[in-house]
Amino acid sequence: MVTNNHVVEGAQQVEVILTNGEHIDAEVLGADALTDLAVLRIPSEQITTVAELGSSEEITVGDTAIAIGNPLGTEFAGSVTQGIISGLDRAVDIDLNSDGQPDWTTNVIQTDAAINPGNSGGALINSKGQLIGINSMKIAQATVEGIGFAIPISDAEPVIEQLETDGEVVRPFMGISAVDLSTVPARHVQETLKLDESVENGIVVAKVQANSPAENAGLQQYDVITKVNDTAISSMLDLKTYLYRETKIGDEVTVTFYRDGNIQTATMTLDEQENL
Repeated sequence: MVTNNHVVEGAQQVEVILTNGEHIDAEVLGADALTDLAVLRIPSEQITTVAELGSSEEITVGDTAIAIGNPLGTEFAGSVTQGIISGLDRAVDIDLNSDGQPDWTTNVIQTDAAINPGNSGGALINSKGQLIGINSMKIAQATVEGIGFAIPISDAEPVIEQLETDGEVVRPFMGISAVDLSTVPARHVQETLKLDESVENGIVVAKVQANSPAENAGLQQYDVITKVNDTAISSMLDLKTYLYRETKIGDEVTVTFYRDGNIQTATMTLDEQENL
């Protein structure tokens, strides 16, 4: 069974309520905060049918969208609301550590099918009854009406498979912490980093993790990274997005950076991300 990570996060015990009202203990096989997905397991003899997966890559704006869930809790369990696909490839920033900076950008399906508190983890299906998304969030403002979001099933499938088999999603990393160059005072850009005005974007290395790919490649504190391979990097979000979506563990990448005002490159082999 698939639901949202925020539905089960921090729970000591998870219980599933079947359509016949029976309560069954569930085991969390794995969860991933970045994609807000979790996989649960219950005894197979309790399952008589499974959802047919559709393709979120084949849907278009205006297609019928049907949301299934438990708005406001079990009292309204199994509620169904209907709308349309309002938008595709919407980008929603996710701040996991509440520091005011996005840690990840999630691509979601936008729908006007009513999604209320309690709908999280429910199915978004098409007119054929095929699963095209997993309801995840809505914009809850008094001035906003009918803007809900679902994780596209085509994006969710590989994450679900990793959670089911490995219990976690393993991602590549370089082994640095950094700040956006745009946040560094102009005086430090000139005096500490020794950059001229032509360098406008990048990330400034604050710390290099011991025995990491970055250390092995020779990166140092105050290096200003501007590119990974041919992709421009202007924020830590840019770096995470490129690494997590375009590379895998063991890949060799070329990092372009400035040190004391001089442009350099380094090659590193990406290792396994240990912690988010």
